[in-house]
Parts: sequence; C-alpha cells; structure tokens
Amino acid sequence: MDVLRDLGNWRSLRWKIALLVAVCCCAVALAVGRLVHTSTLERSMNDGGAKAIGALSQALDDYERDGRPPLGLQLSPGAVPDELLQRLRDGRGADDEYVTWYDGDSPGDHPSMWAARTYHGEPVAMEVDMTSDLLTRRALDRHMWKYSLIALAVVVPFAALAAELPNRRLRRVARTARRIAAGDLTARTAAGARGGDEIADISTTVDSMADSLHQRLLAEQRFTADVAHELRTPLMGLVTASGLLPEGEATELVQDRVTVLRTLVEDLLEISRLDAGAERAETRRVPLAEAVAESLGRTGLETPLRTEDPASVETDPRRLDRIVTNLVVNAHRHGRRPVVVTVAGTTVTVRDHGPGFPEDLLADGPQRFRTGAPERGRGHGLGLTIALGQVRVIGATLSFTNAPDGGAVATLRLPVA
Repeated sequence: MDVLRDLGNWRSLRWKIALLVAVCCCAVALAVGRLVHTSTLERSMNDGGAKAIGALSQALDDYERDGRPPLGLQLSPGAVPDELLQRLRDGRGADDEYVTWYDGDSPGDHPSMWAARTYHGEPVAMEVDMTSDLLTRRALDRHMWKYSLIALAVVVPFAALAAELPNRRLRRVARTARRIAAGDLTARTAAGARGGDEIADISTTVDSMADSLHQRLLAEQRFTADVAHELRTPLMGLVTASGLLPEGEATELVQDRVTVLRTLVEDLLEISRLDAGAERAETRRVPLAEAVAESLGRTGLETPLRTEDPASVETDPRRLDRIVTNLVVNAHRHGRRPVVVTVAGTTVTVRDHGPGFPEDLLADGPQRFRTGAPERGRGHGLGLTIALGQVRVIGATLSFTNAPDGGAVATLRLPVA
C-alpha cells in the first residue's frame, strides 16, 4: 500500500529522483547533440568547400587545355552570386587564391557550395550540389533525437525503480517514527548499520532516540511507583491520626486535606500499575444503563442520566465504574453544569457545558499532571489519564471532543456482549 501511495504521489522522492535523472539525461543529450551537429556541419562545410575548389580547379585546367568552358563553369560575372563577388572584391580571391560560399537558401532544399577565383582579371565560379550532404546531416539529427528519447524512456523508469530501495528504507524509518510518536517506544527500524549511508545514520539515530525515551519513561514510571509506595505508609498513619483528632473546624480541614492526599497517592499507584501493564480485566456480561446509574449514584453529584436503547456489554464492571466516575467528576470539576450522561446502545457520553477541552488535549490526549487550559480549573490531571488507561485494559475506546454549542464531550464505546 505504501508503494502504491508513493506511486500516486508526484511529490514523492521517487519521482523527484526520476525527474532529476530525466533532466540530466536531456541536458547530456542536448549537449552531445549540439556538439555532434556543430562538428558535423563544420566538417561538411570544409569537405564541401574543398570539393568545390577541386571542381573549379579541374574545370579551369580543362578550359585551358580544350579552350572550351566545361559544364558548370561560370565565366560571366552576372552568373556569379553577389555574396561571392563581394568576397572577391574584398581581396579574398587573388589569381592564385580561391574563395568559397555556402548557399543554403536555395529553393526546394537544394543547397550548394560555390568556389570562385579571379582568372585573367575576371571572376570565375563553380557550383557543387550539397543536397545529399544536407539530407545526411538531417538523418543524423533525427537518429540522435530518436535514440535519445529511447534512452530516456529506458533510463527514467529504471531510475524510478532504483529509487525504491532507499524509499523503502525511508518509509520504514517513517513508520517507526510514527509508532514512537503514538507511544510505542519499543518500535525500532531494525536497520542497524546496513548501507553505511545517510539513511542508515537516520535509522540509527531514530533507534537511539527511542531507546533513550524508553529508558527515561521507565525511570519516570519507577520513580512514580516508588514515591507512591513510600508515601502510602506514612499516609495511612496520617489518616489514622486525623481520625483521632477532636471534632472541630481545624480537624475537618486536616481530614479533608488528608483525603485529597490519599486520593492522589491511590491515583499514582493506579497509574504505575497501568504503566507496568499489570492490570487484567475480569469481564462479564453487564447491563450498561444499570451499571452507569450505580456509578453516578456513588459520585454523589447531581448528574442526569438519559438512555436510548441501552444494551448489555462484556466488560469489567469495577473498571467501568472507575472510568465513568472519573469522567463525571472531571466534568463537574472542570466544566459547568448541567453535566449530562447519555447511554445509547453500547456508548456512554458525558457532556458538560463549560469552556470545553483545550486544543492540546484534543490533539494529543490527556496528559498526567496537566489540566490543559487555566479556565478549566486546577488539578493534577490524573483522572482522564487513569480513565484512558482503564479503557485500554477493557478493550474499549474513549474519545474527546467539544460540542458545537460549547462544552466538553467524552465518548466511551464498549464492546457488545
């Protein structure tokens, strides 16, 4: 498919190489053709001039011997072309010197070569037909054009085919780069040092970049998991201690902050398990509308539920509850009421009427510790990240859009039971 797509793309590297080869071939053909044409014409003029001078010399010898002018010898100045007479008048033709002139403007493509000299004070001339020479040069030009076009028709497709090997290697590098950009840091070009050219350098660089990114991500994941585990023990102590405090406004404030901290640590632990791929879904048949209604009830938030032909789904109810809860809480926290949940078939839609999702979230998806736009409020940005991770575990899909009339829309699509 990549090859067919590349063939249809006239701006691809394949056709640029073919065009470059075609231009080079045309330049070489024009240069060689011009050189051959010029040299052939010069040789033809030299040979024609020598032939005309020889004919004139022989005619004068015959005239002196026989006393009669041979056929073709022009003894009258009126029969000599003006250009030839002008050359003789300019002193180019003494009694022992010859001048030549090529008449290429004769009607009917019958050029001729003239030779003249001064003989006993009067101009004499001889004409030699050059038609066969002209036809020979034209035939040579036609053959040069013909075989140049044949060579071009052979070389250009061959160049396009020869460009397939580097194109294939470049497409492999591009596919690997796209997989890395999509989050698959295990993707490699597998090119090694083959070729030893610039493409091999690019392939090696992409692989090195992926290795570096993978190691950094693993280090980040390990750090997140270690911090969450280390915080869990003292946090449990804080939870216990806060429960022993005497009732009062200060106690409620402390307990509220401890609860927030506990939620954050639990979210970090869940993120670390999702990153490590340690989560496994325990699926069973679940009535979707009932499961969503129970999740909305546990949030304690005022969230209307609308149903349109709800169906049963094959999913993990605990993870489904986690996903729906995070989407609804995020909509209430960062959007504006009313927040409406709709169950249609096997699809769950959560919509608020706030400023909508920021552009970077719509383009790249949710990012941990990033809440997007300031107008959507503050937070650690883990809710949507966890929801997206749990969606992958249960084999569902989650998309984020903005409604045309305002508000953020999160759409969860689950597999049919």
